[in-house]
This record gives sequence, structure tokens and C-alpha cells, in this order.
Amino acid sequence: MSSVLSGIDVLESNVELQKEFSGNIGVLCHSASVNKDLQHTLQSMIKMFGSQVKKVYGPQHGFVTDVQDNMIETDHTFHPFFKLPVYSLYSETRIPTDEMLEGIDHLFVDLQDVGTRIYTYIYTLTLLLEKCAGKDIEVVVLDRPNPINAKDIEGNILDTNFASFVGRHPLPVRHGLTIGEVAQMHQKYWASSSANLRIIKMKNYERHMSFEQTGLPWVMPSPNLPTVDGCYTFVGTVLFEGTNISEGRGTTRSLEIVGHPKIRPWELESELKDLFNKNDLTGFKLRPLNFMPTFQKHAGTACGGYQIHVQDRESFKPWRVCQLLCQKFYQVLGADFKYKEDPYEYEFDKNPVDLINGTDKVREWMESGSDLDKLNEIEKLGMSEYLDKRTSILLY
Repeated sequence: MSSVLSGIDVLESNVELQKEFSGNIGVLCHSASVNKDLQHTLQSMIKMFGSQVKKVYGPQHGFVTDVQDNMIETDHTFHPFFKLPVYSLYSETRIPTDEMLEGIDHLFVDLQDVGTRIYTYIYTLTLLLEKCAGKDIEVVVLDRPNPINAKDIEGNILDTNFASFVGRHPLPVRHGLTIGEVAQMHQKYWASSSANLRIIKMKNYERHMSFEQTGLPWVMPSPNLPTVDGCYTFVGTVLFEGTNISEGRGTTRSLEIVGHPKIRPWELESELKDLFNKNDLTGFKLRPLNFMPTFQKHAGTACGGYQIHVQDRESFKPWRVCQLLCQKFYQVLGADFKYKEDPYEYEFDKNPVDLINGTDKVREWMESGSDLDKLNEIEKLGMSEYLDKRTSILLY
């Protein structure tokens, strides 16, 4: 099988295609925006288009992807090497201003998404599309693989009453789309007016592929997703961001490790094994461990918990595994279990767990001690409609 060519690789290899972009160019990108030879997309764009490249834009975590956490904003700057202005779309605004877009004819978007609804790059893209709908700007998405494959779908559909910057659209937690397909779905079903959208598709990509099967190099899309395995576990472990359970930030395997100072991992191990066996959840092992985060939750405090080792990606159901795990922690910790109390992604009124879950029904399920059948019922709400819409926009 030939290696996959991402959108930037396809553009670089097609001189005739390059000729179709004759105006001024802006580029929305980050550290994971690289071609198959690990050259940064901005370098590639400057090689192809020279002085046509006028502006650069960065998403959450910044153009250079050095900012750790949500609600830590990135400043606008002038890049000393590329000699170009860099506008932050995670700053005082998440929507590009008229000034930021002034003079741009083609705005290329090259962002590595991770396949989970609770990840902001797809919303930076859809906000950009909405802003450009009334302007003479072509938005060009350089498509990239969904690293956890683009066929498997898991988790409940977002209830738009719980919309936020970690969930703007009625997507399931694991959405089974590439970032180009998210743009397609946005334009067909969610946008009030159409933008001038073009998608440069990948070559040799198949929906079943995990990232390693593409042959492309893995670069961290954000500071706390150093591994592809972490993208798989993130589907579930992101839930713990809304609680006082550590999701492993401050360790070298963030979002693969979860724990709390009061958890005794070996004492719980057999109980958890029975729980997962009873619910036919396979494809992973929970390894009991103790860890001490160097920053964020419980920094400098010994925690007990588990590393989630993914053994069979096909059968692993991270959303279900982590919802059951969170429910067990809620029961075991009692009063020591807390929901995050400070604002989450600029939402000040709703429970952060509900924003992450995209509903309050999942939290209510957890608190009630209900079984997995009830969670499965919540997952089904709106799913058939989503699947029909998804089928209508697939590119691969």
C-alpha cells in the first residue's frame, strides 16, 4: 500500500493545482502542520508561493504549540524568522477579525485534529468558515488523517443546549470524520450561509487507518498528546478534565494516566476487572500505578491510579471505559470526588463535566449508579440522524 499523502503533500506535488491560487495567502497552522518529510507547512507554502504568503494564524495552544492548557491565551506576534504577522485565534477572540482577514484571497487551513468532539481545532475552523461566508475569501482545507481512524463512532451526540468551544455542533464524542469532512458537514448542515470552501483531499487514505498505517510522521498536535495511543484514550480521559481526577497532565503520558491522591489502585483492581468483564469491554489493560504530577492537578502530590494500555484498538471503547471508571471513582471517593468549579472554556454557568459530555444526562447517569445499558440509551439519542448526515458528506 502506498503511503498516504496529506493535503499539503498533494498540493506540493501538483504544480498545476498551485497555479489556481494567484492571490494573497493566509495560513492557519500549528506545529503538527508538516509534510511527509517533516517540513513545516508554512515553509512549504513560502517555497510554493513566495511573497503571496502574507499572514499566519494559530489555533489553541498557539502557532508554535507551546501553551499547555485551556483558557491560557496566546498573544499576536510577528515571527522573527518568517517575517510575517502571526494572529492568535485563541486570544481575546476566537473568531478572526476583519482586520486579521483584510487583503487575504486564499486562507489555507492545515491542522491535525484528533477525532474527538472535545478538541477545539475543528471549531476554530468552523468559526473561520462562518466569518469568511460574507467575504471574498476562499477557505482551503488541507485535509489530514483522523489518527484514531475515520470509521469508528462512539459516545453521545452533543445537545446544543450545552454548546461551548469544546462542542459547537451535534457530533458524537468520537466523530469518525477527517477535519475536511467536518468542514463539509458544517457547510451542509450547520452554517447559516455558505463560505467559499475548497478541500484538498488526501491520496491513498482509507477510513479504517490508524495514524501509523498512513506512513506519515506523528507530531504532537497539542502539548499533552505526545502519542497516538493518547489520542485513543483521550476519547475517554478528556472527561476527567471536568473533575478533580488527574488526567495525567504533569506526567510524560498525559491523557493515558488517571488518578487521585485517595485512590488505592491495587485494592480496586479486581473490582474494575470484574466491572469491565461484565460489560464486555476489552482491548485494553488498566495497570495500577502511583504517580506524582509535576504541574496542574495534585502537583507534587502522590496519586494512585491507572495507566490505560491500549492492546486492541479495534475492540477498545474508550468512552465507555472511562465513563464507567469515572462512575467507580465517584462511588469510591465519595466527598473527595469534586467537579471542576472554575470556568471551563469561557463558560461560566454550566458544570464543566456537562460541557465536556455535551449533556447533563451522562452526569446524571453516573451519579445515579445506573448500568451501561442506560448509558447506551443516551448514546443512541440522535445517532441515526447523525449517521445519515455523515454518510452524505464523506470524502473517502
